[in-house]
Amino acid sequence: MNSPSASTLISHEWLAAHGGSENVFEQLLKAVPSATAQCLWNDAPERFGSDVSETWLARTPVRHSKALSLLFHDSAWGSVDLRAVDRVISSSHAFGHHLATRAAEQGIDAYAYVHTPARYLWTPDLDQRGAGPAARMMASALKRRDKRLTSSAVQYAANSNFVRSRIERAWAQPAEVIYPPVAVERIQEINNWSGSLSNTDRETLEALPSDFVLGASRLVEYKRLDMPIKVGSLLDLPVVIAGDGPFRSQLVDQAEKTDTPVTFLGRVSDELLYALYQRSVLFVFMAVEDFGIMPVEAMAAGTPVLANAVGGGAESVRLAQGGSVVPQSASAAELREAALLAIAIDKKMMLDQVRQFGETQFQSRIRSWIGDNQEVSQQVGQHER
Repeated sequence: MNSPSASTLISHEWLAAHGGSENVFEQLLKAVPSATAQCLWNDAPERFGSDVSETWLARTPVRHSKALSLLFHDSAWGSVDLRAVDRVISSSHAFGHHLATRAAEQGIDAYAYVHTPARYLWTPDLDQRGAGPAARMMASALKRRDKRLTSSAVQYAANSNFVRSRIERAWAQPAEVIYPPVAVERIQEINNWSGSLSNTDRETLEALPSDFVLGASRLVEYKRLDMPIKVGSLLDLPVVIAGDGPFRSQLVDQAEKTDTPVTFLGRVSDELLYALYQRSVLFVFMAVEDFGIMPVEAMAAGTPVLANAVGGGAESVRLAQGGSVVPQSASAAELREAALLAIAIDKKMMLDQVRQFGETQFQSRIRSWIGDNQEVSQQVGQHER
């Protein structure tokens, strides 16, 4: 077990301005504020600053092609200097966990927080990037390499039981489940987000019906934003869709054929999204996700969730007692019954239970996982100063 003064390196793959994995990386740094930070390349210097070291990939055109860069990840991770490092914590959704294996082989305490084994390799049915001929041709070799570069000397954590099972199938490695951090504290500190909106956002909110079913995400096919429209029709309630993307025209076509009003808002601010959660009667989330941050946000805002029974979204809804889960194949009658059950849940219980997914809870669990027992609040304070 490392002492609190151990030299820790926390790594991540590429860094973007927004994203659930970037939120995890940020909270890992807060959990271990003395750690140094490493990434393949940093496309969000305004968020993560200049304290995050980049690999040689950052100085090449390959950084602009995530698919092509996969061929060079191991070489890049192999160039990271570990000589003064006592502990490595890798945040991985592609091959970042290979750095943890390299560290373990050198006798360094190694941990890998796994968002998922690369979905386009191990579950191409859930990720269209693995469906193309080039991806299929490379998949076999990449899977062999990926499994070989895991190690029983690495401690793995999965962001859900759904992903833990995938890790066991793909890599034959056990993993602890540590749910990722969600801004539960921030959402719950304001009882009425409509009072915190800009004038433009307030006008948008005031123009909406008083009660509605909400769907929100990038408008891509696998996110299943057709389902909020279907549920709204079954409940005879208006529907609001927040987000934008290439599937919008198909959703608009569906909305025009339904018997309930559907409003498309496009991309919205965080503040307006939180206000939409609070205003809505039900948040419908039928995507098959590894975890699913938005259902937790909705529950933190006091809104029950109807989620797909497959995937990480079902786990948070069950644990927070915040709604219902339903199979994708559910009939219209089953879908309506599940939606009504969700709307009728004990919201006070939900608001209390959903706090287990907050950022402070995540930091505490991370420190317990890696064997650091100092108070998180003290360490966070040092980091922020």
